[in-house]
Amino acid sequence: MTGRALRPVSLPEQLAAVRRDPLRVLVVGAGVAGVTLAQLLRTAGLHPVLVDRRTADAAPGYMLGLMPLVDPALRLLGVEDAYRERSVPVRRYALRDRTGRPVREYDLGSLLAFGDYRGIERGELLAVLAAAGGAVTHGATVTGLEQDGGRVRAVLADGAGEERAEFDAVIAADGMHSATRALVLDSGQVTGFDTGWGGWVGWAGADGAPDRYDECWGAGFLLGTYPVPDRVGVFVGGPRRDTAAGPAAFAARVRGQVRGGDVRLDGALAAVAGAGTRFWPMTDVRSATWSAGRVGLVGDAAAGFLPTAGIGAGMAIESAAVLGRLLLQATPDSVPEVLRRFEARQRPRVEAAQQNSRLLSRLVFRTSRPAAVARDLAARFLSLDRALAPIRRLLADRPEI
Repeated sequence: MTGRALRPVSLPEQLAAVRRDPLRVLVVGAGVAGVTLAQLLRTAGLHPVLVDRRTADAAPGYMLGLMPLVDPALRLLGVEDAYRERSVPVRRYALRDRTGRPVREYDLGSLLAFGDYRGIERGELLAVLAAAGGAVTHGATVTGLEQDGGRVRAVLADGAGEERAEFDAVIAADGMHSATRALVLDSGQVTGFDTGWGGWVGWAGADGAPDRYDECWGAGFLLGTYPVPDRVGVFVGGPRRDTAAGPAAFAARVRGQVRGGDVRLDGALAAVAGAGTRFWPMTDVRSATWSAGRVGLVGDAAAGFLPTAGIGAGMAIESAAVLGRLLLQATPDSVPEVLRRFEARQRPRVEAAQQNSRLLSRLVFRTSRPAAVARDLAARFLSLDRALAPIRRLLADRPEI
């Protein structure tokens, strides 16, 4: 099941199908939130129009760690078995100090206690979510939205021209830099948290610990390794004033601070120093509201996460499933109220998780050596159970889907 399971079709073909639906929905963005939402609506016989600005051959992304938050959505879509086949269980978390020496190893299974934490490639996850099939139009964007209370008129461009269509609901799931969001919210309604850090994401070869995440918290760097089936995802980053030197120079700088001889760390640094990596600024996004009339936001368009708690993708899938169930109970007239109800249910939960990621970034992203030394000493006695307490509360109080 490598790659996407969605069928690329023309925009007119999708628009013809949705006109017959009792609830006409446009989903903008075919990432994890958008695909989850579209596929859930399709299980009820609807034909949501799913568009994505990226071309069909765009790189699907890198590694994701998913907590059991996603399990209810996967059950609804009937893809639990496919998900387990295409992912690996993450049972251990190993913390290393600023020189790469092991500090502590934690048993994630006993700490989470609500299900599996699993590692998966983003492309494989998209294929799993879309296993039942469905349509998507690539290279398409929404260039205009107009609401008159009873409907929303959208202007869509797909490279072949423009199409105009009416919908009962438009859902922006097009990421942290959502162009659809910009059509309905002022710039001042979208804020973010910038850590000042960034880094490169890449791939290293598989090793003998496919169930273990490793993170080396350094003085001015973070080196993390995250297995998926048959390979290991890598992140190497630091303050952007230092990463400006480029991946090879920055990897060499990190190599000068960590002990050599560890196969995984050496492989991670070699992967980043080579080709095929992508730079990732460590910033997030928060929207002041998740709805404007008949236009709603979900996933990163509503609240994009820092990766420090490993929960952003899971929250996006959960939110999309909550929204999907509400929309399946909606009528065209009730859409604005349904979108407000969705925001009232899910936004406090998502923003609490987002805030936890921000707090963890302050612990992880340290630049001075004295601060890193103090953190290394404290880490030997750090209770990961305490650090994961906010996530455990989220797992214990999952919304009904």
